[in-house]
Amino acid sequence: MISALGSKMTRPAKPAPADILLWLATAFPLMLAVILIATLLTLQPVHADQAVSDKCGGKDLMAELQKTDPAKYASIIAAGDKVENGKGIFWKIEKPGLKPSWMLGTMHVSDTRVLAMPKGAAEAVASADTIVVESDEILDDKKAAAALFANPSLTMITDGSTISEHLSTEDNARLEAGLKERGIVLAAVSRMQPWLIASSFEMTGCEVRRKTAGAKFLDQKLASDAAAEGKQVKGLETLAEQAKAMSDLPIALHLKSLIQTLELGDKINDVNETMTDLYLAGNIGAMVPMLKIIEPSQKITDEDTAAFEQRIILDRNKVMAERSAPILDKGNAFIAIGALHLVGDKGLVALLRKQGFTVTQAN
Repeated sequence: MISALGSKMTRPAKPAPADILLWLATAFPLMLAVILIATLLTLQPVHADQAVSDKCGGKDLMAELQKTDPAKYASIIAAGDKVENGKGIFWKIEKPGLKPSWMLGTMHVSDTRVLAMPKGAAEAVASADTIVVESDEILDDKKAAAALFANPSLTMITDGSTISEHLSTEDNARLEAGLKERGIVLAAVSRMQPWLIASSFEMTGCEVRRKTAGAKFLDQKLASDAAAEGKQVKGLETLAEQAKAMSDLPIALHLKSLIQTLELGDKINDVNETMTDLYLAGNIGAMVPMLKIIEPSQKITDEDTAAFEQRIILDRNKVMAERSAPILDKGNAFIAIGALHLVGDKGLVALLRKQGFTVTQAN
């Protein structure tokens, strides 16, 4: 792995187990988790005060580290500073003869602080002819759910085994207890792929409550608002393609990630709060170095992380860049995709520049 104190970084460091939570939160749509919750969850009605809670009881681990270990804090900031295009979440895209387009890096959460967007973004959305998101299927939850579950290879363990057969007795008990807290019976999800089960734990409790109450995550809100206004909404991928990317990875890797997620427990609130604060500060480059230091783990190998990064981030970056080019060639578009797809020498900012667009930080 690239050390947080190592040589110049041109793209984000490969994710450790806790980093995978980060990639999923900022780069992989939680629409799949929303589908799982909508299909299986039996939560009680959500009270209004719960639905609007943003803090989730988490603390900013970076702020804490700055006080307790300034040297480690400084190393994270320094590593983040070396990530190409690692600063800023709002970008202007230009080409001679075209109206400018815009690109916003998102977190797939319904936190009102994230929904507020940086200065100028709301105006860019309002004036854009076309709104582009990772998948326009987020406009219809039921249709998306039907499409995904219609193909068992995308969501289910297909060798006839159950998730419990792949876990130790201790980890299985932890999984069963965690699902029960979320109103899910283990038997109902026992044949689902572990990454889909893990998605219900990767969301904080308050995010689950907000989504259950009908709140939309940022990308989904942008798409639904645009559709309601009669604007054109386009997707760069299908949800089936996204699910295929996850299911292409070895089940052993997903099991390791699931176990790590379970072990994090309530600390996911702290991880979420820290990620959100870095996101709001526009310091996307510091996210992975932060998790490498704050949540180190040896459970996932370099080979695991390389496979995850290649299939979930880099492969999809290339597809999204290729599919967004003809849309951007018409000008006046607004693209909203997970923030970690933007950074690094193989991120969307760099790839669009290689396609002849001028891409500059707008915030």
